[in-house]
Amino acid sequence: MKSGSNLEKVLSSGHFAVTAELGPPKSCDPEVVEKKAEILKGFADAVNITDNQTAIVRTSSIATGVIVARKGLEPVVQMTCRDRNRIAIQSDLLGAAALGIKNLLCLTGDHQSCGNHPQARGVFDLDAIQLIDMVRRMRDEKKFQCGEEMSVEPRFFIGAAANPFADPFEFQVIRLAKKVTAGAEFIQTQLIYNVEKFARWMKMVREMGLHEKTYILAGVGPIKSAGAARYMKNKVAGMDVPGEIVERLQAASDPKAEGIKLCLDIIEQVRAIEGVAGIHIMAIEWESAVPEIAERAGLLPRPQID
Repeated sequence: MKSGSNLEKVLSSGHFAVTAELGPPKSCDPEVVEKKAEILKGFADAVNITDNQTAIVRTSSIATGVIVARKGLEPVVQMTCRDRNRIAIQSDLLGAAALGIKNLLCLTGDHQSCGNHPQARGVFDLDAIQLIDMVRRMRDEKKFQCGEEMSVEPRFFIGAAANPFADPFEFQVIRLAKKVTAGAEFIQTQLIYNVEKFARWMKMVREMGLHEKTYILAGVGPIKSAGAARYMKNKVAGMDVPGEIVERLQAASDPKAEGIKLCLDIIEQVRAIEGVAGIHIMAIEWESAVPEIAERAGLLPRPQID
């Protein structure tokens, strides 16, 4: 065991893992975080704490992770390269580890032009692959990125993201392989609505043997309306939402219920794909949907591993 985190134990024990997502508030109100944690507790093995997602200022992922942990829910702290250089990242990593954080998701980060401070300077001193490698060396070699040794190392279960739908399609598996080589031990994918294309990507993953070197968690999530599906299809880079998904929600008498049913259908399909070790439920600002999805998908109770 690299970290001893609950998520690492669940995956290494061969259980089908479930992670969810918790977005920090655009304020310093801890009650917002606590309420979301109460909703998700017991329905996921760990929850991602986003790091100023879409480049919008929110409570820090590390602080939010500590609040979540105090509520009895294991955090996966996201760390992006957009806002910090390598000195600040390593400092934050040491602080997170000192506060008991055990899971880390390494991301390059959305460009600052997407957010509420488009005039901000992006740092991008490292990219996600370099960040993964740096964290692995800090943990396994007890060395800072400069080569200097440390006395007590951060023990993280290291994760990364993958997008099976970005262009060029064939390059995405090569990029995944680079992240695995750098030290990524679990992977959470972009939201999946085109299951056929995801299955083709997983076939390439298996051909390279990557599913035996890292744990692949398939990204799934409910959609609230046809309008939301249409927006993701036409406006969100890296998303692949087939037209029939929009039509299905458009024809539904209760789009929210249909959105949950759609998510359940996709979970059933991706579970059957060889090499998928779990799912990552991204119910953005709809945390209340996660318990229903987990229960109806037959994913409860979650395993308790000592």
